[in-house]
Amino acid sequence: QVQLAESGGGLVQPGGSLSLSCAASGSVYRINTMAWYRQAPGKQRELVASITNDGSINYADSAKGRFTISRDNAKNTVYLQMVALRPEDTAIYYCYLKPYRRASEYWGQGTQVTVSS
Repeated sequence: QVQLAESGGGLVQPGGSLSLSCAASGSVYRINTMAWYRQAPGKQRELVASITNDGSINYADSAKGRFTISRDNAKNTVYLQMVALRPEDTAIYYCYLKPYRRASEYWGQGTQVTVSS
């Protein structure tokens, strides 16, 4: 089993910045994809950004140029740096981990990000 613990959410004004982190613990298979998803009220959960253990990165169009995903493989931790935040970025942000070629997938409990003046 794998546990994901997110931190770093909060309230920020439009145009502000926020950083999220997610640490994986337990039986973490070293070859994996980690990602950030988000879900706004009344909307479906959507991918924000993903990163593989060898550094391949994918961003949603809404995140390109404003968000940066990174990871520390030694610490099994993924980060999301967010700048120029907009009210529409308000959502619960979830950490996700998918081991390579395994059916299992894991989710964090979510952390609230609110962008409001």
